[in-house]
Amino acid sequence: MSAPLVQGYEVVIGFETHTQLSTQSKIFSRASTAFGAEPNTQACAVDLALPGTLPVMNKGAVERAIELGLALGSHIAERSIFARKNYFYPDLPKGYQISQFEIPVVQGGEVSFFLGDEKKTVRLVRAHLEEDAGKSLHEDFVGQSGIDLNRAGTPLLEIVTEPDMRSSAEAVAYAKELHKIVTWIGICDGNMQEGSFRCDANVSVRKPGAPLGTRREIKNLNSFKFMQQAIDYEVRWQIEQIEDGHAIQQATVLFNPDTGETRAMRTKEDAADYRYFPDPDLPPLLIGRDWVERVRSEMAELPRVMADRFVTQYGLPEYDATQLTQSKAVAAYFEATAKACGQPKLASNWIMGEVSRRLNSGEVSFDALPVSAEQLAALISRISDNTISNNAAKQVFDSLWNKEGEVDALIDAKGLKQINDSSALEAIIDEVLAANPKNVEEFKAGNTKALNGLVGPIMKASKGKANPAQVNELLLKKLG
Repeated sequence: MSAPLVQGYEVVIGFETHTQLSTQSKIFSRASTAFGAEPNTQACAVDLALPGTLPVMNKGAVERAIELGLALGSHIAERSIFARKNYFYPDLPKGYQISQFEIPVVQGGEVSFFLGDEKKTVRLVRAHLEEDAGKSLHEDFVGQSGIDLNRAGTPLLEIVTEPDMRSSAEAVAYAKELHKIVTWIGICDGNMQEGSFRCDANVSVRKPGAPLGTRREIKNLNSFKFMQQAIDYEVRWQIEQIEDGHAIQQATVLFNPDTGETRAMRTKEDAADYRYFPDPDLPPLLIGRDWVERVRSEMAELPRVMADRFVTQYGLPEYDATQLTQSKAVAAYFEATAKACGQPKLASNWIMGEVSRRLNSGEVSFDALPVSAEQLAALISRISDNTISNNAAKQVFDSLWNKEGEVDALIDAKGLKQINDSSALEAIIDEVLAANPKNVEEFKAGNTKALNGLVGPIMKASKGKANPAQVNELLLKKLG
């Protein structure tokens, strides 16, 4: 399928995602990574780069990098190197950031997801370990800024993609899938408001078939909504500039959610500007295959593996399986429902339909879902054995949602049982046929739509309790 065009231009997007790792201490020191402490109370001598201090690698950060590599089908380097990335900001105490450049710990891999019902795959270049910088504070100071170094040294895994995405919708779908993966395997809490999952989007435009255009990097996108807005604005801005005869200059830009616009912050640096060189204080990071296999053996079932199992074990379409593995809680709810009712496709339909609709309306979070898997399974079983119709089942579901009782008791109390007795149905059908001779004549003359004019009165006469499939079967039999 060809990429969508915007005003005759192809959009090209690549992502860099800074994932804060879920260790209790920093990547090269024992200082805490807990969020929300008073400024500069969680910055030790190593984080402050005091003379004579040396970094020591956090084993937990390495194991989380290995987990990500395994989850994304990447190559995990047996030997990787840390480098010094040199730049000068007030919130960078050392004057450089310890990162990885030439030989990252995680190499290659891919992230697959659905955009609508179309499957997409984004290739990864790398994921490398590095330390976070501190934070400059401007809001509470008049005419000056403060520096909080609590975040300095917090472990990050920077995940870099190829420029494979072709729309803001595709970029957001990728980011959501990556967010799902890192939270599923537990290497990151995924809190975007606290900066645990920060995305930078590299955006450029070009005429179809032309070389890649000059990219501008939108920094620190901390919500999926702002991500789409920022990319859409940046695409429109770049196209307008090109159409007006201006060349795009490589730059780092920020998105202002209040105005809905991006603005240039600084010209974009290239790798040479950072003067990378191997960090002399850190030896190469060596990861043996036995370490990798131990981490693999301790990992929970991955979402893509679980989705494949749902396809083979339960016979679900790939789309359903992918949607049901968006979180561990939803996946567990589906499995419990499917096993209890023996109708996995119906369980999938109800969870992706009525349950999701209620959750998306904001009525309640999944953790507080008022309908248990056992209750939903009981409801589905009553549909399967023709006790109730689909319409009646929705009435029962509403009552379950409002905690008004259990399935069978609700069906009885509301008088929702279907009429499956052929003789009782035939009596109703005979009355309707006698009262609607015109519809009967039209159907026998070849107008199949006339059948609908008979089904409606039959369902009304039965107060909605007639089994629709049985009604159709008996009607056709009587009409020849």
